[in-house]
Parts: sequence; structure tokens; C-alpha cells
Amino acid sequence: MPPSLVELRVRNLGVIDDVTVSLGPGMTALTGETGAGKTLLVEALGLLLGGRADPSVVRSGAGEAVVEGRFVVPAGSLPPDGADVGVSTGGADGVDSVEGEAVDGVGGEADTEVVLARSVMRGGRSKAWIDGRMATIGALGEIAGRLIELHGQHQHRSLTHSEAQRGALDVFGRIDLSALDKARRQLRRLTRESEGLGGDARQRAREVDLLRYEIEEITAAGIEDADEDDRLEVEEDRLAAAAAHRQAAAAALSEVSESDETSALDRLAAASRALAGRVPLASIEARTRSIMAELSDLAGELRTVVETWDDDPERLEAIRNRRQMFHQLERKYGSNLAEVLAFESNARARLADIELEEQRASVLDGEIRSAREILEDAEAQVAGARTDSAPRLAAQIEATLRGLAMPSARFSVTVDGPGPADQVAFSLGANPGEPVQPLAKVASGGELARTRLAVRLAVTDSPGVMVFDEVDAGVGGAAATAVGAALAGLGHHAQVLVVTHLAQVAALADHQLEVRKVEQDGRTRSEVSALDVEGRVVEISRMLSGRPDSASARRHARELLDGVPEPVKR
Repeated sequence: MPPSLVELRVRNLGVIDDVTVSLGPGMTALTGETGAGKTLLVEALGLLLGGRADPSVVRSGAGEAVVEGRFVVPAGSLPPDGADVGVSTGGADGVDSVEGEAVDGVGGEADTEVVLARSVMRGGRSKAWIDGRMATIGALGEIAGRLIELHGQHQHRSLTHSEAQRGALDVFGRIDLSALDKARRQLRRLTRESEGLGGDARQRAREVDLLRYEIEEITAAGIEDADEDDRLEVEEDRLAAAAAHRQAAAAALSEVSESDETSALDRLAAASRALAGRVPLASIEARTRSIMAELSDLAGELRTVVETWDDDPERLEAIRNRRQMFHQLERKYGSNLAEVLAFESNARARLADIELEEQRASVLDGEIRSAREILEDAEAQVAGARTDSAPRLAAQIEATLRGLAMPSARFSVTVDGPGPADQVAFSLGANPGEPVQPLAKVASGGELARTRLAVRLAVTDSPGVMVFDEVDAGVGGAAATAVGAALAGLGHHAQVLVVTHLAQVAALADHQLEVRKVEQDGRTRSEVSALDVEGRVVEISRMLSGRPDSASARRHARELLDGVPEPVKR
């Protein structure tokens, strides 16, 4: 069971005040006097499809026009993310989310309901809801586009674009695109992985050369550790003023232990002797002896300086050169030796990564070549299938058009483009002497709608709800009956809504809705009524003769309703 529209509510749209329409399966005819508001119902569905919102359509005295559609959608008819396109929570008046609930009597547990809504403010703003959640207009149109297809004077979204025409040809020819899609995905994945390796082979080679130079420069320095420069700085200071350091140390040593007069050690020794043997002063004596030991050590260190700190110009020059080298490295790779060493470590890790990437890149090159060959083969298969199917589809559509009051119609399906030949174009020459031109350039809405009808008779990928407006424009007699039979045939596969002025077409419908204008309290508004059998007799009588009370027209209407031919089947 395809998706279907079970209820449509329209408020404050043109002459429509507040109308709720319940719709059944098969073909439904929308009839009524010109200007009664039939096309407004089609425009309401166009708003759900994301069509342009003209503030002038808002009913006089109202602040906004609102359209709500309740659809029954079989499981799997929409992709898993179809219900997740809303961007925030919220809802329109009277719109409650029922997604995921079983619908009694219309498919059981496999069916769900989807509620779409659109409002047009008098000030020009427009809002959209999907299952009660606020959404963008584009998201609303995306979902509705999977459920509704409009065919008429101003609806050119379906079957006029190359993508839709290509899809129709693929469905008609039962062309399997799975191998092509798989090959494209594989090539894209491999290409992305190759690009993620850091550019092409030349870029990687340049990076490898730079990394190796940097690593060699740092390694050649032979840095002992991160503190080496600090140690060299101390040694440089010592060597740079060795004589002054020795002189200062000698003076200090003289005061501590080698003075010509009494030294500090001598005086401490005398103090220790004076305190010896006095128990209350034992701790003070111990501290004195400790200080004497510390002074003795100090004297030893001073003596070492005096005796061993010689001038060493060569060592001083070497230290200064090495520290200069450190400073050059720090200008390039970090503010201190620790950062320089970290840079070297990171460079080695990156070099190892690139070497692995080079190995993977070499493997990827082969995989990409193989993937391209597989893709080219899949493209050739699809291109061949499309080329073979195109003339068969064109011939079938052309034959159907000639039975729909277009006896001189010429229809072509061209397939072009590289690879899988994605450039598919439908073209129509409706009348003798007219050139065959793309469907998007066909001027007559009726001819375009009948062409779409003929395409739909050949292709079974309808979204479920098909709406035809002006499909019977300029036809009558047997041709009108053929158009009606074709529409009824479509009703076997999809829900079909037809705006028509032809009794022959309306009589072939499974259901009929009458749209009429009424005046109340000085205002005109539209009403929509579902007609029973007697109601259909009266309405079809009006369509036949303009006199719904005519006895002969009513007899003719009953004949049309009782003796309709078998619907055209695909």
C-alpha cells in the first residue's frame, strides 16, 4: 500500500474559511464551478511541498493561513531520518505528533501517520511543522516531496528536472544501480583516505626532507640533557674570571684558617675549650664544634679554588661556541633545550608516521586504480541499460499520449553524458510543426500534465499521492474518457486527486468532492462536500449541461456512472 493523504485541513486561504477534507484510496475528482476554490486546495498542497508563500493568499481579516495534512505512511516509505528533520520542538494549533502509532483500518501495525503543517503570515513570514515539531520549509518540502506529486500549470518540480527523468527511466528499465552506487562509495572512501594522508607524494617527500634535516641538526649537537646549558653557563662564568675568583677565594681562606693573626678556626677552637666540661653549656659546645667542622669544610673548598682554578682559554672558547650553537637551535626549535629535545622527539614520530603513510599510499594507489576500473565497468553497464531502455520508454509514452487527445505528439528520451550517462532528458513535440523541446519548456499546462500522466502510466515509482490540475484541458469526447480511464488506472497504484471540469473524467473517479462558494453574513467562503451516488448524479448533470435539474442530463449522468469502461491498467 503506497502512502496516502487521509485528511486535509485548510484555514483562511483565499475564499476558504475553514475546510476539512477526508480522502479515500483510488481516484478522487474535485469538481465545482469555476472560481469555487478547487485550485486553492491544490495550492494548499503546494504549500506543504515548500512552495512560495504569497501573503496575498491569506483570507481578508485573518492573520495567517494554515494548511495541515495527515498522511498514512507504510513502514519503510520514508528513510529512517525522515522524521528527524525538525529543528526544534513546538507545534501548530491542532497538530499533534502521532508518529509511530498504528492506524486502525489502514494498514495495521505496519502503518504510521505523519502530520505536516504550514502557515503563511499576513506579514510574509512562513512556518512549518513536521509531526508537531517546528521545522524548516526545506525540511517540510523534502518530506512532502516523498508523499505528494503535483501535476499542473504551475507545478514543475516533478519530471521536469533531469534527476527525476533519470529516475523514471531507471525505474522503467529496471536498471540496477546498486553496483554503480557501491563502486562510487568505494572510490570516494579510498580518495578521502588518500587525501587524508597529507597531500600528494611530492608534498610528503618535501616534508620528509625537512624533518630529516631538522632531526640531523639537533642530533649532531649531541645535547646531553635539558640542563646542559645551565651547567655550561656556570662553568663559563668561572672560566671567564678565574683569576679574580682565585683571589677572592684566597682572601676568604686566609680569614677562615690561614690568617697571620688568629683565624676564625683558631678563635672557635678557643671558644670550644672554654666551654668544655660544663654540662649546662654542653649543647652550646656541640654547636661550636659543628661550626668548626663546617668552617673546616669551607676552608677545604676555598683551598681547592685557590689551588685548582686555573685559566683555560681553550675550554672557555669551547663552552662559548657550544652555548652559541644551543642558542641557534633554540631560535629554530624552542625557547630552551627541553623544547628543542621535545621538537626532535616529535619530528621523529612524524617521520615514522609519514613512512607508514607512504606505505599505505602505495597500497592505496593500487586500490584506487582498481576501484576506478570497477566504477568504469559499472558505469558502462548502466549507460548501456539506459541507452537500451530510452527508446522503449519514449515509444510507450508517445503511444499513451496519442490516446490522451494528443494524436500528433512526439516524445523522445535522450541519454547522454560521460560514465553512466546521467544526462537523461525527456522532450515533447505536442503539435505538428512544433519542435521537440524539453518538458520544462512546454508552454501548455494541460499538455504537460497529460505528458506526466503518460509517464506515470509507464513508470511505477509514484510517491503515493498524485494531484492533477488541468490534465483534461482542451479535450472532450472519447479523448476525455481516455484521460479519465488513464487516471483511474493510476488510482490502482497510487492515490489520485484530479481537478476537472469534464463529466467523463469525474464519472470514472472512485470518489467525488464538490467545491462550491456560499455567501454568509456578507462574506463568501468555499465549502467542500463528499458526494454520494445521488449527489454525483446532480453534480455530473451540472457538468454536462449546466442544469443540474435537467432530466436528460441526469439520465446521461447515470449512464456515465453506471456504464464506465474498465480503467486503464499498467
